[in-house]
Amino acid sequence: MAVPESLSVSQARRITLAAQGFTDPKPGGATDLRHLRRVLRRLHLIQMDSVNVLQRAHFMPLYSRLGPYPAGLLERAAYRRPRELFEFWGHEASLIRADLQPLFRWRMARAHELAWGNMRRVAVEQPELVAWVLDEVRERGPITAAEVEHDAPRTKDHWGWNWSVVKQALEWLFYTGQVTAAERTTSFARRYDVPERVLPPAVLAAPTPEPAAAFRALVELSAQALGVAAEPELRDYFRLPVRECRAALAELVEAGVLRPVTIAGWKAPAYLHHEARLPRRVSAATLVSPFDPLIWERARTERLFDMAYRIEIYVPQPKRLYGYYVLPFLLGDRFAARVDLKAERKTGVLQVPAAWIEPGADPEATADALAAELFRLAGWLGLEAVAVPERGDFAGPLAAALKAV
Repeated sequence: MAVPESLSVSQARRITLAAQGFTDPKPGGATDLRHLRRVLRRLHLIQMDSVNVLQRAHFMPLYSRLGPYPAGLLERAAYRRPRELFEFWGHEASLIRADLQPLFRWRMARAHELAWGNMRRVAVEQPELVAWVLDEVRERGPITAAEVEHDAPRTKDHWGWNWSVVKQALEWLFYTGQVTAAERTTSFARRYDVPERVLPPAVLAAPTPEPAAAFRALVELSAQALGVAAEPELRDYFRLPVRECRAALAELVEAGVLRPVTIAGWKAPAYLHHEARLPRRVSAATLVSPFDPLIWERARTERLFDMAYRIEIYVPQPKRLYGYYVLPFLLGDRFAARVDLKAERKTGVLQVPAAWIEPGADPEATADALAAELFRLAGWLGLEAVAVPERGDFAGPLAAALKAV
């Protein structure tokens, strides 16, 4: 369907869901790398996070778009040759398409300006420590920070050896691109190695684009992934600096890659990617991770879905409104409910500490669809049962639907 220059919120929502891959058909049979690549061509990167109360954050966006898939596919793409993903700072710590690595070299080159204090401090005040750590990785990688720290020469006390300083040196080397992540341990610690032993040769040999060209490419990728978005959201996708993002945005509009559009009720101007499409309807029925790119920018989420969403992991328990690790449930093109979830791996049970329905959602249809999704998620996680919800205004209807299933 052709996209008009003036959009309703419903149209903008459907454009976004299509751009994010929620209208793509889910695999009918076995999921393979082709399906994973299809999602990555839409999202370009996946945010990582150490929280594992349900499942590591980077596994969930693929589940939301593909359904149950072999988690080993993502591990293979990220940590086995030929690597299709690499770890770096994209939108926070991320797994990024490996072919996009040259577009992030500007960030590596500007580490003295962009990296946070402790990393910069160790680079400036203890360059000999940084050089020693790099030599260790070059000679012994892949290697964890703990292994480097354990073998640090204790005779050099004037370097101020301790765990945090060694880790800071490694993080500086990681930010500047001198080392990268070869793999992750079972405890989620990085094993560092030098890029020439990790990244594909073609990526390493690719020329470094001028920063302005890199910014144009990254803003276009952001727009492609979001479909239609305001400038702050395009900037947030890859955490780009304001001045450079706005310059790239103006150039992309002039080139016809992005088209200014208006969205009812939006104060900020919006920009439509020239390849964006407007589906007549969206038939999704899936849970969405707190770290999913669909809801990264919370103000955008509220404007598009009329849902105020905040992750409450860091909120003291008495002050939480919905729960510790709450996932919104996407039904059709709206969020119909939200559930607090926890995987109890020892007992094989998917716990549902709380369930809440969103205003305007059909309780019966939502309960039936969400119950089916919870059993599907539990099966993917290797859990054998789904517990009845413990609290929330949707606990009763969902409990009944779970029992019916």
